[in-house]
Amino acid sequence: MAIRNILILDSYGSFLHKKCRPVQKFDKRLASFLDDMAETLHHANGVGLAAIQVGVLRRVVVIDVGKGVMELVNPEIIERSGEQESVEGCLSIPGKWGRTKRPAHVKVRAQDRGGNFFEYEGDGLLAVASCHEIDHLDGILFLSHVTHMLTPEEIREMSERSERKDG
Repeated sequence: MAIRNILILDSYGSFLHKKCRPVQKFDKRLASFLDDMAETLHHANGVGLAAIQVGVLRRVVVIDVGKGVMELVNPEIIERSGEQESVEGCLSIPGKWGRTKRPAHVKVRAQDRGGNFFEYEGDGLLAVASCHEIDHLDGILFLSHVTHMLTPEEIREMSERSERKDG
């Protein structure tokens, strides 16, 4: 396993807006790549990571909302319902946070590392992370969903509230 470099919008903006191609080969190389992505995600303390963010134009995502890493190959959202407002950030846009509106509930269809199809449903953070990462695969960044960019003061307050809650 290896930690991959995460591409930053300031330097790789045009690349991060590209559309990813479907995975067609389910082999040891894909398995190794998924392992690298999971390690990279955890090293960066992220919730989700799309292949494009590490320079690979394939429809691959890893998500970890605290229940273990979910590996999604060729994912697609097949149902959406409700609406929720949340605060999002992105590993490719460090230091920027914004309020977004996303579906409150999603149903996703994807393949695992062996090519087997599966579906899952998600609410709350899992719904947001699923939408955010699958958007990446289509070259869409969370900035296009932002209703309000947080100021440095709002980010500091949010961080202080989180520290008080954790500590």
